[in-house]
Amino acid sequence: MFFIAVVVITIATVKQFRLDAYVMDTLMPDLVLHDRRPSAFLVYLHLWYRSAGRTAPLRASHQDIVSATGLSKSAVQGAVRTLVRRRLLRATRDGVTAVPQYTVLRPWRK
Repeated sequence: MFFIAVVVITIATVKQFRLDAYVMDTLMPDLVLHDRRPSAFLVYLHLWYRSAGRTAPLRASHQDIVSATGLSKSAVQGAVRTLVRRRLLRATRDGVTAVPQYTVLRPWRK
């Protein structure tokens, strides 16, 4: 007996998001080369993607960011500190053990 298997390949919808040219032209070299914090750039891109470019805060635990980026927890914590210090990210918490809310800032846009 001879069987023929038919494989159906479904192309999933590709999600896209817009990124300001400033992020690639200026911010990436500044964070990666000057500050030597490629993890900060990766976390910034991840949070920008999750926020879909909006300025509304989003909740994300460090573990969520770790899982999405492949960075270590300490690298994510350091990246968040760098981004907050550089005023590229606002981080707030409702309480000490609450999941942080992040607002991705774009100071070059006024």
